[in-house]
Amino acid sequence: MQATPQRQQLFVASCLALLVTSLSFGIRAGILGRLGVEFELNAAQLGTIAATAFWGFPLAVVIGGFVVDIIGMKRLLIVAFLFHLAGIVLTVFAGGYWTLFISTLCVGIANGTVEAACNPLVATIYSDNKTTKLNHFHLWFPGGIVIGTLIVYFLDKAGIGWQIQVGLMLIPTILYGYLFSKLSFPVTERVASGVSTAEMYKSLLNPLFIFMIILMFGTAITELFTGQWIDVLLKNVSDNAILLLTIETGIMVLGRAFAEPVVHRFSPVGVLLISAVLSAAGLYLMGHTTGNMLFVGAIVFGMGVCYFWPTMLGFVSENLPKTGAVGLNLMGGAGMFAVSVYMIFMSGYYDNLLAAKLPAGASLADYSNAAAGTEMANVLGEAKKLAGPEVLNATLVIPIILSVAFAGLLIYMRNKSKANSPTANIG
Repeated sequence: MQATPQRQQLFVASCLALLVTSLSFGIRAGILGRLGVEFELNAAQLGTIAATAFWGFPLAVVIGGFVVDIIGMKRLLIVAFLFHLAGIVLTVFAGGYWTLFISTLCVGIANGTVEAACNPLVATIYSDNKTTKLNHFHLWFPGGIVIGTLIVYFLDKAGIGWQIQVGLMLIPTILYGYLFSKLSFPVTERVASGVSTAEMYKSLLNPLFIFMIILMFGTAITELFTGQWIDVLLKNVSDNAILLLTIETGIMVLGRAFAEPVVHRFSPVGVLLISAVLSAAGLYLMGHTTGNMLFVGAIVFGMGVCYFWPTMLGFVSENLPKTGAVGLNLMGGAGMFAVSVYMIFMSGYYDNLLAAKLPAGASLADYSNAAAGTEMANVLGEAKKLAGPEVLNATLVIPIILSVAFAGLLIYMRNKSKANSPTANIG
C-alpha cells in the first residue's frame, strides 16, 4: 500500500463528492412527478430526463477511466466539481424540458466523473481492504438518497419549493471542491504496482471480466431503476411511496456500514448471491402487496441491493487487479448505461400499460391533464395503481436470472480456489 499521509482526508472528501451524486438521485426521485405537472411532461419525457443522468454517467466514467492515469485523479475531480456546479444551478433555473435535459446531463457527467476518480482512489489508498472500504465509501450513495428524500418530504410539508431543495446540493458540492483542491493525491494502484497500459487493456478481455460486466447490467438495473422510479410506480398504491425509497436506502446505509464482517463471512461472491435472492423477494413483495407489506418489501429489497454495486467493484478489483481504473470504471459505466436504456424502454412500457387500462380510444395526454378529483383523474389513478406493480413484476425477472448466475460464479470461484490451493497438487 502506498504511503498516503492524507488518506483519511481524501476518503472524507470522496464521501462528500459521492453524497452530492446521491442527493441528486434522491431529490430528483422525490420531485420527478412534480416536474411533470409543472412543465406538462408525460411519463416518457420524465423517463428520458431521468435517464439523461444515466447517459452522462457512463460517458464520464468510461472516459474518466481511460484518462485518470494520464491527468491524475485530482484534475478529474475538479472537472466533476465544475459540472456539478453547472448542473445544479441550471436545474434551479430550469424552464422546461430541454433545460431540465441539459442540467440533468451535466449532473450525470459530474456523477460519473466522481466515480471515475474516487473508485480507484479508494481502492488505491485502501489496497489492503478494498471491498470493505468500497462498501464504506458507497454507503454514502444510499445515505445521500435517504437525506435527499427526507429533504423533499419535510420541505414539501413546509411548503418550500423544489428549486430550494435542489439548491441545497450546492453546500456539499462547494465543500468537496474546496477539500480536493487542497489535498495531495497518490498515483493509482495499477501505476504504482508497475502494470503496463498494454497489460491492463489485455486483461479487459479476460472472460471473467466480460462476465462481470454482463452481470453489472442486471445488478445496476435492479438497484437504480427501482429506486429512481419507485415514487412514480407506487404513489397510487401507497400514500407514502417516497418513504419506501427512504426505508430501502436506509437499510442499504446500515448494511454497507457493517460490510466488513458480512464480506469476510460469506466472501464477495456469496454476498452477491444472497443479494440477488433477497432483491427478487423484495421486488415480488412490492409488486404483489399493498399497505404495510409494501414496507416489508422495501426492507427486504434494501437488504438485497445493499451490497450489489460496491461488492461488484470490489470483486473485480481483488480478482482482476490488472484491469486497473479502467476496469472499475467500465463496470460502473456499463451499469449506468444499462439503467439508462432500461429506464427509457420501461417508461414507454409504463405509458402503454396506462393507455391499455383507460377506456377504448381514450387519450393518455387528456387523462394526464385532467384536474384532480375529476372522473378522468380518478380513472387514471386506478390505471396507475395497476400499472406500477406490473413494471416491478417485469423487472423481477432480472434478479431471478442474477441468482442463477451468481450461484454458478460461486461454484466456479470455489473450484478455482481449490485448484490453486497448495494441497491441490499433493499426492
